[in-house]
Amino acid sequence: MSDDKTPAPVARQNPGEPPVPASPVPPVIAERSMDAQTMKAFAHPLRMAMYSRLTDVGSATATSLARHLQESTGQTSYHLRQLEKHGLVEEDPDRGTGRERWWKPLGYRMHVEELGQDAANLQVMHSVLHEGLRHRMETITSYLDAAPTEPREWVDASVDTTTTMTMTLEQERTLGEELLQVIERHRKALGPSGKAPAESPESRRVRLYLSLFPLVDEEDTQGADDGGTSGGGPGAGRG
Repeated sequence: MSDDKTPAPVARQNPGEPPVPASPVPPVIAERSMDAQTMKAFAHPLRMAMYSRLTDVGSATATSLARHLQESTGQTSYHLRQLEKHGLVEEDPDRGTGRERWWKPLGYRMHVEELGQDAANLQVMHSVLHEGLRHRMETITSYLDAAPTEPREWVDASVDTTTTMTMTLEQERTLGEELLQVIERHRKALGPSGKAPAESPESRRVRLYLSLFPLVDEEDTQGADDGGTSGGGPGAGRG
């Protein structure tokens, strides 16, 4: 997985309009679906590390990636070309200078239920998923460690919360669709670049982690803890 992905296509509509039937639509965030060949190409440890770094900083050169990851520029240049070949990165037109290419990550979908049908894919798929989880936990931990020294207004604007409910499949699907609509609305407000205006001196890269899934192998707790929310309110953390 990456920090730029969505589940399967869902129907969306504007607030206040009646629901529309589910139908295939372009992904909200993701650029492409990851097939088995792309997944295997992506599963290289250095490629996953480079991709994670690109999502952190927005775009980077082979030289800066090499310096950050303590690799040779030759290595990072080669692996960037492989990531480009599989549609996972592309040149950043806003940063190119003509002397050195800047690269930015492209979002993807990873349909684990489809890829997992082939036993040969399982180990590779687990490597990709676990690397995503590792990077996620590392990012959250780094923020929590830094939070005491962060500007108060940025901490207050951050959210870390966990809510557990008992829902039907349709209720869960509706919740997921509405959450994705909110994310897409804010992404569109940033314009094609996905960035705050260059003249905004207070802009920072922020990350949203959103997980919505049914609990596995849980005991029957119908009616227990419905609506329970744990975790801090604003200021406890952010994606």
